[in-house]
Amino acid sequence: MNSAVLTRVDAGVAHVTLNRPDKRNALDRATVAALTTELRRCAADAAVRVVQITGTGKVFCAGADLGEMQAQAAASEAANLADAEQLAMLLGVLDSMPKPTLARVNGDGYGGALGLMAACDIVVAVDSARFAFTEVRLGIIPAVISPFVLGKIGAQAARRYFLTAEALSAAALKELGLVHEVVADGLLDTGCARITEALLQGAPGAQAQAKVLIRDMAHPAAGDRAAASMEAAGRLARLRVQEEAREGFSAFFNKRKPGWRQN
Repeated sequence: MNSAVLTRVDAGVAHVTLNRPDKRNALDRATVAALTTELRRCAADAAVRVVQITGTGKVFCAGADLGEMQAQAAASEAANLADAEQLAMLLGVLDSMPKPTLARVNGDGYGGALGLMAACDIVVAVDSARFAFTEVRLGIIPAVISPFVLGKIGAQAARRYFLTAEALSAAALKELGLVHEVVADGLLDTGCARITEALLQGAPGAQAQAKVLIRDMAHPAAGDRAAASMEAAGRLARLRVQEEAREGFSAFFNKRKPGWRQN
């Protein structure tokens, strides 16, 4: 098992943990691949009834590994497309998981982390956590996560927060529909355990069919989220090799303002 992702199955619950605390649990290629593998294993394991995703330490997930993304700016559009499609595949696997999924959000989450949360059925977050769609400040867009996030927060909220990259509290995300419950830091496990117990009382086959029902009925295009995410990966790949993205990442790593900032 890749140590970047740890999985423990206990009493029907698969506890899947992002385990890169030194990198704030950022999603590099190896972590995305390992997480995809673990989720597929959970889907196929009859002993797993509920899948819970969390992060090691005080951060849930910092989103994409920015060092890796900066290096991709010098890569071809085709290489960037393959990289973005890998994340799209992960989110598609999580979104279509036949078993209930619970995001145990133990701390801050940015960019791709919000995609993981949006692809989960239920999200419980600590009240101290902060979130943001930070992509435009780096000269890129939240393309791959957008089908999943828009399914939760809608176009109205996205038209603000995809453009401003403003910081959002857990309470604000609850109002927008991306978080179901906000709890004090010390009550995160209690809140997750209560929801997990409710999930374990349901029939597995019925829950799987309920998830299919929601995808089919909630919105005509809901079942096409994975395909839409793959298409959006192409948009991100094209932007990653443009001058704005190069400038955005250069400014970030050199701790300076990007060229489009006026003050």
